Amino acid sequence: MSLGFRAVLGVLLLLLGIAGFFAFAAGFADYPVVPPSPKEKAWIRGAYHVHTTRSDGNGTPAKVAAAAKAAGLDFVVLTDHNDLKPPTATWMDGVLLIPGVELSTSAGHLAAFGMQRPLQDVKPWGPSEQAVAAVEAAGGTAVLAHPVQKKNPWTDEATAHQVPGFELYSADTFFRQALRSPVSRLLPALGASLINPVHGVMLLVAPEPEPTARFLELARERPRLALCAHDAHGLPAYEAVFSALDMEFPPELLSGRLSQDAREAAAQVTKALASTQALCVFRALGAPEGFALEGYDAQTREAPVGTVLTVRLPEHLPGTVEVRVWGDGRLAPDGQHIELTGPGVVQVEVWAHAPGRFFGHEWRPWLVPSPVRVVPRAPGI
Repeated sequence: MSLGFRAVLGVLLLLLGIAGFFAFAAGFADYPVVPPSPKEKAWIRGAYHVHTTRSDGNGTPAKVAAAAKAAGLDFVVLTDHNDLKPPTATWMDGVLLIPGVELSTSAGHLAAFGMQRPLQDVKPWGPSEQAVAAVEAAGGTAVLAHPVQKKNPWTDEATAHQVPGFELYSADTFFRQALRSPVSRLLPALGASLINPVHGVMLLVAPEPEPTARFLELARERPRLALCAHDAHGLPAYEAVFSALDMEFPPELLSGRLSQDAREAAAQVTKALASTQALCVFRALGAPEGFALEGYDAQTREAPVGTVLTVRLPEHLPGTVEVRVWGDGRLAPDGQHIELTGPGVVQVEVWAHAPGRFFGHEWRPWLVPSPVRVVPRAPGI
């Protein structure tokens, strides 16, 4: 056996040993961090930005529906690459599959959903302004997909200001970030996935400042829609990603059961998803029932300078949850009120003390609403 071969074998055995350690630790990871409240009404839940075998995903729509059902989801928005003629909305295995698309443009990737008419005058890798206009003309909602990701970031400034949606957190981006830190991030996640696949996905969740900074910059102009994107391709497994995070609708936004007519149900979901009232939830950490952000105008998602927002938190154990604030707002000592110091924009998120890579804990995002614009106070007030 050559010296070089033995060295490579030694490194592989070392990596396997490290992965085995993280797999062992994953057996002690306790989810959810915040226990469910049986007193609260359940929210409608679903996955946004999912790929199937119609493009580069490794699962058929039927496989995706089965994974969504196992994860407890009500709907999935399918966004296969440049799928300009996707199947119509359908109920499959009790899950609503909603057609959408991820368009490749000269400036990056543009996700879109809720189109009422077919997309016209758009082609793969065509001008970004043409794709944005086509989505708007079709009555859909456009979203900047992974806009600051190292691979395929959004590069056109003019259209960035026109598009209402922004993927603030992306599971695929987390995975790609981990690839750049194979020992400290990727290996722990892979090891944990052997025992606890959802914990493996959650170990990838390590937000970086660039997406938030870019999002707040764009959100100063007008209300913006913050989305958490699965960008799921089947690796990590669909069910694990669907169980880790989702988009959810509070009862006051969409109450009761979805229509059994697939087209009507798809219209219900896409309208709610585009409303800025939907909530991104890292569901592995707990259910959002009982959460509310209060004090702003729900129609405009704006509030004047000096307003105090209130964060209503689900029941939780002390020390397991905290409110974090970015932009033109200041968190009060009680941890649940935010004074708006603008004008500008404020992003309010709830983070949870989640199981970490070893046997400790790390803070991770849990509940992520869209931002609130802070406008000047009217004269004389």
